[in-house]
Amino acid sequence: MTLFVGIDVSLKDFKVRLMDASGREAAKRFRAENNRPGSISFVTFLIEACTKTATTHLVLGLESTSVYSWHLQMFLAAEPSLAPFRPQIYAFNPKVVANFKKAYVDLSKDDWTDAWVIADRLRFGRLPDNCQVDFRYLPLQRLTRFRYHLVQTITREKNYFLTNLFLKFCSLSQDKVFSSHFGATAEAVLLDFFSPEDIAARPLDELIDFLMDNGNKRFTDPAKTAQDLKNAALRSHRLQGSLLEPINLILATSLETIRTLEKQVKKIDKAIENELQHFTVTLPTVPGLGPVFSAGLLAEIGDIHRFTNEAALAKYAGLTWRTHQSGEFTADDTPLTKTGNSYLRSYFVQAANSVRQYEPTFGEFYSRKFKESTTHHHRRALVLTARKLIRVVDALLRSNQIYLPQGRRSE
Repeated sequence: MTLFVGIDVSLKDFKVRLMDASGREAAKRFRAENNRPGSISFVTFLIEACTKTATTHLVLGLESTSVYSWHLQMFLAAEPSLAPFRPQIYAFNPKVVANFKKAYVDLSKDDWTDAWVIADRLRFGRLPDNCQVDFRYLPLQRLTRFRYHLVQTITREKNYFLTNLFLKFCSLSQDKVFSSHFGATAEAVLLDFFSPEDIAARPLDELIDFLMDNGNKRFTDPAKTAQDLKNAALRSHRLQGSLLEPINLILATSLETIRTLEKQVKKIDKAIENELQHFTVTLPTVPGLGPVFSAGLLAEIGDIHRFTNEAALAKYAGLTWRTHQSGEFTADDTPLTKTGNSYLRSYFVQAANSVRQYEPTFGEFYSRKFKESTTHHHRRALVLTARKLIRVVDALLRSNQIYLPQGRRSE
């Protein structure tokens, strides 16, 4: 007998409903606090229920909501006393449960009902690829996800910095005097000069010397750059004196925050490389993939054999397209599903953008798709390149062979 266990987890507690194969409740409802004692009492409850109902197989499901369900899922996966019942644990995307619930038009919205819906979704079948917890990949996954968080934070902070930069020195953004507003020279200009008026009033020779000193003498034409900077300062809007001081403080603090976050990313990159050495993988042999992207892909994929083929992996990453067809009409513009693992999807897209710059086969494929696209050229070509990369990653993880460019595969 199979017992289907629906679990609705919140910050403080979790609620459980048990269902048999016919859809009847197989035991009384259960509620426990979302902590270790609560998890222990839940295991005891499950063992008693399995014993009374002669259950031989446990199928448990919960929603993947933030981190509230993480400890409970890990505890159940590692609990040896549940092993005789061959437990399978599924962490559903909340969207999957919400869409399944729409089939019932008269259900209430409460935690007990949600637990019942999860149990019924398990009973319905057609479950996603086995998502049993593999503890080998968890340390790497926490590191790569934290790096993802840091990079997203840096991006937000840089965008905020640029909004304040426009307030102080609008023409510097418009004219693109420097290749990057976050380089050493641009940073020195913003921090050492109180206002654009100070730059405009400075003699050209002094500006040239300033740029050469702060740019490590790397300017090919410092006189032109200094003149461009002076012209940009003359054309910029003027802020009232009372506004300049807080804007300057914000810019300085924002730059310091960005530099600190970038140092943390480098520290995490080293930790990721060290953790990746615990695995025997050949993904870094793909030009442009590197240890960080390889680690991110491996951490989210886990054991490749839990996916039947590369199409299943693509579906898990949300890099598939739905067909939109009715009668004789077939839509040319079909949206990306985006229902899978968002971290894995992001790693595949970023990795594809890197690989296409180093691997000619991927570069040619990207260029061809870019030309074929009628709208969103870069985005469409990049996503299609990521889909192509999935096939390579799937093959390398299964064979554990090094990557060979297309022209050398017959050698």
